[in-house]
Amino acid sequence: MPVSPLLPGAEPFHRPGGRTGVLLVHGFTGSPQSMRPWAERLAAAGLTVSVPLLPGHGTRWQDMQVTRWEDWYAEADRGFRELAEHCDRVFVCALSMGGALALRLAAQHGPAVAGLVLVNPSVRSDNPSSVLLPVLRHLVPSVPGIAGDIALDGAVEVGYDRTPLHAAWSLSRLWRTVQADLPRVRQPVLLLHSPQDHVVSPANSALVLARISSTDVTELLCERSFHVATLDHDAELIFEASLDFIRRLAPLATAEAVNHLG
Repeated sequence: MPVSPLLPGAEPFHRPGGRTGVLLVHGFTGSPQSMRPWAERLAAAGLTVSVPLLPGHGTRWQDMQVTRWEDWYAEADRGFRELAEHCDRVFVCALSMGGALALRLAAQHGPAVAGLVLVNPSVRSDNPSSVLLPVLRHLVPSVPGIAGDIALDGAVEVGYDRTPLHAAWSLSRLWRTVQADLPRVRQPVLLLHSPQDHVVSPANSALVLARISSTDVTELLCERSFHVATLDHDAELIFEASLDFIRRLAPLATAEAVNHLG
């Protein structure tokens, strides 16, 4: 079966650095491009960063039809384990559906995940018609896409213009799995969300905050951004807040940054 070419900018990204690692996980129908500026900022601070390309993403939406949430999670898990082999501590930063995958990593790996930074995490359905997905996915291959919800003029997200319904159905199953696991999440959490998000409602962040068992929790608002806040007006807030969060929990990361600059 021929492999579809990657969309420009959708390639995975990895940058070696110090003994503190960060896995960055992109969203549903998106690509590493949405995480690239964030990853580059963390790498410039001396951290080891990895942004995997989730299966079925970054090419054409038809390629997602044959993938399921287990495939996406397996790639995130592989990326986490690879970082854990080379780093003393690993943080997970994520956008949208990536947030659901990050929460599952935290539930599955426990203290091996040093902390989570979640941006507009997606953990529940906001569309009443999603109850029709088990049947609808056999009748209609796709619906209009969700990529590109950005307030900043000129900013573009590399993602699909269609949402494949077999994959959307699998996403709904991921949500149920993650919701059941939320009480097992005990790591420090930095959660940033946009009040004006046209893809993921604020109820998602509220659900995460209500059910996780973490005691070290910080919530910040991305007041000027839409869903893809990592490419929006509040990108700088996300980058700086996540660096502060990591340095507070892994003081060695500050020393690594000094050595990196030196």
